[in-house]
Amino acid sequence: MAAVRDGDAYLGFDFSTQQLKVVAIDRDLNVIHQSQVHFDSQLPEFGTEGGVHVGADGLTVTSPALMWVKALDLLLERMREAGFDFSRVRALSGSGQQHGSVYWKKGAAAVLRGLRSQHGLGRQLQDCFSVRDCPVWMDSSSGPQCERLQRAAGGADKLADITGSRAYERFTGSQIAKMREGHPREFQDTERISLVSSFAASLFLGAYAAIDYSDGSGMNLLDIRSKKWNEALLEAACPGLDVLLGTPLPSASVLGAVSSYWVRRFGFSEACQVVAFTGDNPASLAGMKLRQGDLAVSAPERQLFSNGVSIGTPLPPARVSQVSLGTSDTVFAWLRHARPALEGHVFVNPVDWRQFMALLCFKNGSLTRERLRNRCADASWERFSAALRQTPLGNHGYIGFYFDVMEITPPAVGVHLFDADDNEVSSVSAQVEVRALVEGQFLSRRLHAERLGYSISKSRRIVQRTRARAHTRTHANLVRFSSRNSNFGNGRSVAEQRHPAGALQQSGVSFFDILKKAPEAQLAATPQPHAPQVYCEMLQRYGRLEEKILQELRP
Repeated sequence: MAAVRDGDAYLGFDFSTQQLKVVAIDRDLNVIHQSQVHFDSQLPEFGTEGGVHVGADGLTVTSPALMWVKALDLLLERMREAGFDFSRVRALSGSGQQHGSVYWKKGAAAVLRGLRSQHGLGRQLQDCFSVRDCPVWMDSSSGPQCERLQRAAGGADKLADITGSRAYERFTGSQIAKMREGHPREFQDTERISLVSSFAASLFLGAYAAIDYSDGSGMNLLDIRSKKWNEALLEAACPGLDVLLGTPLPSASVLGAVSSYWVRRFGFSEACQVVAFTGDNPASLAGMKLRQGDLAVSAPERQLFSNGVSIGTPLPPARVSQVSLGTSDTVFAWLRHARPALEGHVFVNPVDWRQFMALLCFKNGSLTRERLRNRCADASWERFSAALRQTPLGNHGYIGFYFDVMEITPPAVGVHLFDADDNEVSSVSAQVEVRALVEGQFLSRRLHAERLGYSISKSRRIVQRTRARAHTRTHANLVRFSSRNSNFGNGRSVAEQRHPAGALQQSGVSFFDILKKAPEAQLAATPQPHAPQVYCEMLQRYGRLEEKILQELRP
């Protein structure tokens, strides 16, 4: 690996659902260029809405593979027009929407190897996909195939123990099985199946890129401990599937240099390395400057509190755990040991392939908070925050469960309020209800993260991009460590901070040494001394009451 020079740059690409984005950074992690292509508005010929096509059944959701290719053409041309010097780029990598799959037609590998620099990718690859519209993470049409995978594993529990998750319709294993059954001719004409992430890496490599361990964990096919495809699950999805998938590799693997196409067409250096791309969820664990034991709360888009906190799609946290507060809330946690369950997911860790990450998604997030803000605080976030400040830790024993829609974790619906004696009550004061909502949501996040193996015993900080002091203090109290606000990662690709890491690690520089150059988070709140005792007792009650609700909801 060549030595790092002052003028070196690193590219990070994000192939998300609605757009393709690129961010260029220098070796000090400064953003030197960024741009994006929005699929609906800038590639209207594909007729997507929100970057996808929704089938007549309302369950089948796909995106055109060629749309992603043409978006890359357009993005790189814009960079060239802006005067970006591609010869500076020492390495590139990226992320892709997790669970999407791309089907390469027989003969496509030869086309990738022989790309001609006088033409764009779209023109040359337009006939290289046996399946033109690719299943993506929003698809929920593969229920029968999910059942077959679970039977092949010996049940949902066993499948979760092997692959980190029970069978999910959006996961790629069941999607491949459905494609094989529903489109046998196209499937027979397929020579390689990529995830969106490895598909993107293949475009730069000029050859089929390996699926990385982390993104491969979202397929219900990979044994997360052995890091190999499980033979029984491959057989259930499609005999001989291992040949179509290739051998998976660690997420920080350097796959090789960019193909000569990129050198001739855009002036990339022949030494520019392609680092394995990964899924957007694993990438979210790998970009923010955290220390082991930290909890990251990222809030980049949706406005929550009028004093500055915003919540939406998660941006890059790294190393240990993240809570992103959006329309849905998402919890990421760094695990030393895998302890999969029927709820949530365990993936191979993208930073250290010998360890793991947990992911939990909760549907009832910001929209639920907004509903209670409107009802209990006259639609004012200032009053909502004041209610939190004016009520005590533990909320006089009141605990709330707010499931406006059927929740993912746990599978429950309805609003349930309990008093200090565990009696369900129909109403409480507005201030008590605000705290019941906030404490209940974070008790839920902590409870289910711990059930997957996360431990806060050595945790030190919450790192979040928010200035909502009352909410921040509640976070700090619930997990027993200080809360820090950070603008690190603001406006950046979900994966960008892992791109130079993958390449520089090859020359002996660790991932965390690279992130030392990122700005430090500023102290925003510290936990109150009696918080641990209050919330440890409350967490046990919360778990018992949640089980009581589930038992009552079971048919």
